[in-house]
Amino acid sequence: MTTLAADREIEHLMTLHPKGFDLSLDRIARLLERLGNPQDRLPPVIHIAGTNGKGSCAAFSRALLEAAGHLVHVHTSPHLVNWHERYRLAAEGGGKLVDDDVFAEAIARVAKANQGQKITVFEILTAVTFILFSEHPAEAAIIEVGLGGRFDATNVISRPAVSVIMPVSMDHEAYLGDRVELIAAEKAGIMKRGCPVVIGAQESETALEVLIETAERLDCPTVVYGQDFLAFEENGRMVYQDEDGLMDLPLPRLPGRHQFANAAAAIAAVKAAGFEISHRAAEKAMTSTTWPARMQKLTQGRLVELAPKGAEIWLDGGHNPGAGVVIAEALAEQEEKNPRPLILIAGMINTKDQTGYFSAFKGLARHVYTVPVSKSDAGVPNDELALCATEAGLSAEPVNSVADALMLLRDSWDGPAPRILIGGSLYFAGAVLDENGTPPT
Repeated sequence: MTTLAADREIEHLMTLHPKGFDLSLDRIARLLERLGNPQDRLPPVIHIAGTNGKGSCAAFSRALLEAAGHLVHVHTSPHLVNWHERYRLAAEGGGKLVDDDVFAEAIARVAKANQGQKITVFEILTAVTFILFSEHPAEAAIIEVGLGGRFDATNVISRPAVSVIMPVSMDHEAYLGDRVELIAAEKAGIMKRGCPVVIGAQESETALEVLIETAERLDCPTVVYGQDFLAFEENGRMVYQDEDGLMDLPLPRLPGRHQFANAAAAIAAVKAAGFEISHRAAEKAMTSTTWPARMQKLTQGRLVELAPKGAEIWLDGGHNPGAGVVIAEALAEQEEKNPRPLILIAGMINTKDQTGYFSAFKGLARHVYTVPVSKSDAGVPNDELALCATEAGLSAEPVNSVADALMLLRDSWDGPAPRILIGGSLYFAGAVLDENGTPPT
């Protein structure tokens, strides 16, 4: 793969600055001041935090706004294959990933302004977001939180058009706390006094209470899933309901029942941000939303060609117990419609609850192949990961790669064509898309 100019800039930064997260706003605030505070010159911002569903909400929000004819910037993280995926700049007919030369120039400018002071690469890249989004015209900017909320580098936005908190569950405990209410408090840190807040579907009553209490304390106009808006399936359609009435919409293009709540949160967020969404625009958005590595069906590519004939292959980067549950539910829905034996090919990193993730698939998955995660230093060795799957009550064996797993399956398979889920980590999902030759665009 050709090394792009922006990649070279980032690789250089990686040699200068520590890897990982160092949650604080002091360094990013200092840097942004040197750059003229571009974060204060953005179009209306939809700022999204949460443990699961952030990316889907961002994708639905983008589709809704673009279907309504608006120019939209989108910042998401992490990327799957290329750093450029984090920055989608507004364009007529739909946003486009940032051009390499524009991206590289912005990185170099931000790095120069930092003057070699202590900072993380994520903070530099967040400053790049604000530079790019302030210098290219748009009518809205969708910005996904990187980690947590309160001390995430994106949280220098003083007056978001709306703050969105998607489902909160256990993840990143080393940084955010070991109880769901502590994690919820960190996510709630993106709420700003008097600015609208949308609270998506919460599995935890405790988390919901923390989020509502914070919004009330800050006098934020607040809409809550299940109370002020909701979505449900009726006659093969998705019905969205809020105080303005009902919208009868097509089922979301992103598979899984959990996407109803994600789509609903996006509709509520876009409306709370002050944009009008017609029924026609909402219909178009439900059928056009795309979000790579979130229950993405792989139908072609180098890896797909290695699978058993007729196999159905899904890719999902969900990596914690909460994500495991919604992925398992989505696959159980597929099983009801079209029964097939389910095989898992999993790679995970060591900061996650691997056994908790696998537990969601007990009674559903026939077998698990565990593989190393090539794109992360924190990958769990495949033999250790197989033990985690076994502890969760699954049949498992370690293999060296996804390609090996697919070929082993192809050569030994005897029965109806299987349904294969490849997942367990966004790093892993990115490596799979790269190896398959189908990177996000």
